[in-house]
Amino acid sequence: MNGTYAKGAYVNGRQWRTTIAAAQAGDRRALDELVEGWLPLVYNIVGRALNGHADVDDVVQETMLRAVDNLGSLRDPDSFRSWLVAIAMRQIRDRARRRTSESLADDAAQEATDFAELTVLRLQLEGQRREVAEAVRWLDDEDRQLLSLWWLEVAGELTRRELAAAVGISRQHAAVRVQRMKARLEAARGIVRALDSSCPELREVTARWDRRPDSVWRKRLARHIRGCRHCAAPGEAVVPAERLLVGLALVPIPVGFTLSLALGGKTAVAATTAATGVGWSAKVVAALTKPAVAMTAGATIVAGGAYVVTQPDPAPPKAAAPPTAASTSRPKAPSPTAKPSPSPSPSRTRTDLYGTIVDALDTAPDPNARPADLPRRPESGLTSTGGPKAVMQHRGDSVTLSGRGYVLVRWQISPKSRPGALVMPTWTGLKGKLFHVASGGGRRMDDTFAENADGYTSGMGGPRVGYTVLPTGTQQMWQNEYFYVDGTVTLTQNERGADYGLIVFPSNRDAVTKDVTTGPAQGAIRYGLVRDTGKDTAPVPQYVTRSTPADASTVRQKSRLTG
Repeated sequence: MNGTYAKGAYVNGRQWRTTIAAAQAGDRRALDELVEGWLPLVYNIVGRALNGHADVDDVVQETMLRAVDNLGSLRDPDSFRSWLVAIAMRQIRDRARRRTSESLADDAAQEATDFAELTVLRLQLEGQRREVAEAVRWLDDEDRQLLSLWWLEVAGELTRRELAAAVGISRQHAAVRVQRMKARLEAARGIVRALDSSCPELREVTARWDRRPDSVWRKRLARHIRGCRHCAAPGEAVVPAERLLVGLALVPIPVGFTLSLALGGKTAVAATTAATGVGWSAKVVAALTKPAVAMTAGATIVAGGAYVVTQPDPAPPKAAAPPTAASTSRPKAPSPTAKPSPSPSPSRTRTDLYGTIVDALDTAPDPNARPADLPRRPESGLTSTGGPKAVMQHRGDSVTLSGRGYVLVRWQISPKSRPGALVMPTWTGLKGKLFHVASGGGRRMDDTFAENADGYTSGMGGPRVGYTVLPTGTQQMWQNEYFYVDGTVTLTQNERGADYGLIVFPSNRDAVTKDVTTGPAQGAIRYGLVRDTGKDTAPVPQYVTRSTPADASTVRQKSRLTG
């Protein structure tokens, strides 16, 4: 632990089961680690929901205090993240209810660091990413609260189920609410864009504006933009917000941020009395009020229960390259004259591992390019824990394959349900060998077609429903991906962020050959692609390991065989 939140390190409570159990038993170091690890997530939710208002520190403190004080009531450690986020949202709503008309009048004097500005500065945002961060200022409180969760959902830190639970609505209602919020966010982006323009009429309109976003000026500016040719023209392709937020880190906690966990000022005796029948609270109070100091690399729980973030001011992360119109527009159909890409060059790993070639990025072959012949490999058949058809639609679903033979993994991607960053499925616990031998299904998932009734223009999505975005360096999948197993391996669905499903079928060489040789004449978009060399130099799938991690989604998202 280093006092900062590493993206992707905290997939869910499952990885924290041991730490949570130790904290519930009164282990002060475990509690310290728990608070330190999850504080950044809470800080980002509250900070963005309140846009950096001076109350942020108080709401964050109250959230963590309640989490610490009620940790003993958490029965399922795997649900820790959902539970913690729900507490944060309740505190945000409670804070809104406590505000009086008098306090609203004093808001200008109470402002702390504007969270939109903090996001831009600390993450070094530019271009349309900066535009999205600044547009948050123009949203109403309710939309900002929802956006604080949706921002993390798109970034892959929350699921839609957790978002809906935190807001207290169904997933279906959450989808409607998110769509409406996104529409208002896009309108706010138009305001930010217009204010950065050189429209002379807009300068006259805003001559008396005090530069503080509010609902009155939002309506005035929106009215002007609708009737102004200069302001209404975006000038460049507007990238959907969900695509801009993919891969963004959390805003670091300010240096010197202090979190008091003195249990609301209770004395140890009072707190212990209140905890009668719940041994954990008494133990934690005793630990927090002892004069000893529990140190970690980035935080300290000191006497009296003060939690102080002491990490040095980190260097700002390297600015992410803003998506260009070319990189974020609808994927282009391959040119009919395009040539198949050359075979990926060898990428050496350890010499004692088979498969020195891993999947590498390639372009789609010509639609009419016939695939190479599929080499013959021994087939004794595969057994699957999922039977002849394993359907994996939720994070953590898995299937174990054993034997010697071919397997089909069929992709179903659903940006209509939830677009954004995709965490790839992973192959774990490999004993033996595993190869990626062919791609089929008649299309790559990014092949384009005329927009259908659902709003898709490719298997990866469309402008109306959003897009599913692959991790950097990921080989674009086809509808059907074929693998050859010689031994035992487990495939796990790691849905987090983008919505997708996998269907896994034990198969055979004849079925693979029939699939990949079915070309456009039979109604498919293209012929398939054979990747098998017939030797141990055939491609090894991305995201495969011989280890068996407790959470398969922690396998490094890079194309190297490990372990």
